[in-house]
Amino acid sequence: MSSSGQYSSPRRAATATLLLALAAGSFLLLPALARGSSSSSSFEEDRISALPGQPNDGVAFDMYGGYVTVDEHAGRAFYYWLQEADRGEVEDPDTAPLLLWLNGGPGCSSVGYGAMEELGAFRVHTDGHRLLLNEYAWNKVANVLFLDAPAGAGFSYSNTSSDLLVAGDISTAHDSYTFLVKWFERFPQYKYRDFYIAGESYGGHYVPQLSQLVYRNNIGVEKPVINLKGFMVGNGLTDDRADMVGMFEFWWHHGLIADETLDTGLKVCPGSSFIHVTPECRKIWDKALEEQGHIDGYSIYTPPCDKGSPYAHRLQSRPHPLMMLPAYDPCTAFYSTKYLNLPEVQTAMHANVSGSMEYPWVVCSNLLFDNWTDAATSMLPIYRELIEGGLKVWVFSGDTDTVVPLSATRRSLAALSLPVKTSWYPWYMVSTEVGGWTMEYEGLTYVTVRGAGHEVPLHRPEQALFLLKQFLKGEPMPAEAKNASLILLPSENKAPS
Repeated sequence: MSSSGQYSSPRRAATATLLLALAAGSFLLLPALARGSSSSSSFEEDRISALPGQPNDGVAFDMYGGYVTVDEHAGRAFYYWLQEADRGEVEDPDTAPLLLWLNGGPGCSSVGYGAMEELGAFRVHTDGHRLLLNEYAWNKVANVLFLDAPAGAGFSYSNTSSDLLVAGDISTAHDSYTFLVKWFERFPQYKYRDFYIAGESYGGHYVPQLSQLVYRNNIGVEKPVINLKGFMVGNGLTDDRADMVGMFEFWWHHGLIADETLDTGLKVCPGSSFIHVTPECRKIWDKALEEQGHIDGYSIYTPPCDKGSPYAHRLQSRPHPLMMLPAYDPCTAFYSTKYLNLPEVQTAMHANVSGSMEYPWVVCSNLLFDNWTDAATSMLPIYRELIEGGLKVWVFSGDTDTVVPLSATRRSLAALSLPVKTSWYPWYMVSTEVGGWTMEYEGLTYVTVRGAGHEVPLHRPEQALFLLKQFLKGEPMPAEAKNASLILLPSENKAPS
């Protein structure tokens, strides 16, 4: 999902190669029975002993990566990367919950974004070869499973070329559920463990849709293998009509568009899909993006990357020693793209195991995005079903994002018409600074993170980890500060040289 069409994209050459391959009718990526693709494979075969460039100290957790076949006939397989709970941080790793993370797009990689930019154990150094430890990694409180879905996203693949032209919400949810069933067979130690699903952006569709499938398949099962306890969505697309209205309102309230653009947008666009934008809405949307100028639509108060944007297509199309985490860097996607294209990295991660990828790894697939088929207009019916079913449901928003802004999410959640349990209030980690704002509905908690953009764990990593802890504990965000370090804005931090 994006906001400015003026930037160059490192994905374009890769996409052209993909299109040529499809035109020739060639098979893509990997053989159907790639190493580790069977659910009967031992998880030990997927163990990642170490990653190139990782720090020598501070890696107190195990990692696994590999493929699970979700459709034998089509030769469709999903790539996963598991970062187990940090033994130096988690009291009992053997009982720590399992959290599945899904990035959106549609067509973007959870490994490239979630694991390498946001909540994973590492971030990539500016040289594209070394890894930095993320001191606010989410595996400090849980076992975190990153999944590239659907086929064609990240390292996931299909041997049936047409699969990349017909992907949509329904097929992605069902393939992801098949992945989970087989993955739990490969990792029996996680059966019956408390399990959560989280994600962001178009993950606002993936997360509730997959949660619904798990929930429905668990009905009547006394002790479910996939022991789903709840889900959490950040800056997620939720309801097309409410999100569209909230987006134009956010743009106008932040001085990004003209009065007449707001008026026309609110008249023309609320009936349009976000993924399949109507021509009338496309015209006013393009005008709005032109008025916004050269900003980072994912984080309007931080400077854009001088290299351009690795997700420019979506912005156009969519309406040494131990090293620790530096301050926010808008170019981070370029570093992770370079790293994940290194042959030695792919070998270590058990990705692209046959070496037959004839184009570079890309963080997002334009081919999937441009050909996305079914996109539900609203997730609200699923929210209602799962809230009534007793699942824990949290939603959060970075408040400097223009792509799925907090005003859009607030409108979507208001449309649920849930009774308010606790009205809007500021939450704190330290007494000197508001961390954000929050409110509790009956069955749903909503949290904003002050100063965060579209990728909350990237922009506000400490607050994001704190948010996760509260979610897992089922405790509301605190109205009073507790022990924590001073929260600094990106402009107040200096990245190490």
